[in-house]
Amino acid sequence: MSAAISVRGVVVRYGEVLALDGASVDVPTGRVTGLVGMNGSGKSTLFKAIMGMVRPEAGDVRIEGKDPRVARRAGLVGYVPQSEDVDWTFPVSVRDVVMMGRYGLQGATRRVRPVDRRAVQEALERVELADFSARQIGQLSGGQRKRAFVARGIAQQARVLLLDEPFAGVDKRSEATMVALLRGLAAEGRTILISTHDLHALPQLADEAVLLQRRVLFHGPVAEALAPDRLAEAFGLDPLGTLDRTGSADPLRMSGTGGPA
Repeated sequence: MSAAISVRGVVVRYGEVLALDGASVDVPTGRVTGLVGMNGSGKSTLFKAIMGMVRPEAGDVRIEGKDPRVARRAGLVGYVPQSEDVDWTFPVSVRDVVMMGRYGLQGATRRVRPVDRRAVQEALERVELADFSARQIGQLSGGQRKRAFVARGIAQQARVLLLDEPFAGVDKRSEATMVALLRGLAAEGRTILISTHDLHALPQLADEAVLLQRRVLFHGPVAEALAPDRLAEAFGLDPLGTLDRTGSADPLRMSGTGGPA
């Protein structure tokens, strides 16, 4: 299976802080891959490296064989940020946010064409937000906001979607809607990489998982990623102290571990 995202030996530092230490992973095309790790493990930094927003000190990143900045300019990559990274008071409608995904396809004038309106409407319908298109983006619920950004990626025709903690602050019904949507997009051939703390939802969400602690500790089937010894390595815990009565790891206790983001 071909890799849509290829990360090779990536090292990223913020001053004296080593955020990524030789991270390497291939994210396959047409799959949902969960990126799991404690706070401060480098998940957001890995996303920034994939997006071309930080330049690694060493190593290489490719998106469908292209430099990340080239891929981003070509509209190959869509991004759903964490909620705290967005100014929800900004006076734009849901339709405006989704239309932003069309900017790279409109040329220098950014003149909205009928094809752009159709693409935005279809994306809104796909994420079940057509009835909310005129609302200011901050008036949506947490789950609806996330779906609006997924719609932006769909309208953009992005082949790779990165979602940074998309289920934080989202109710279970919205989460289920999002999971079904993302799996449908992967089935169509899009590549989905999701940073998540919700280990309970991981088996339903992802085809495979990556455990990160500044470097990639494991990449493979979700069931193997959730093995107590692997989670203990990723979260720095004694597996004997995190087993439930069935002998499996308690993901809720695991997922709550960590320091600053």
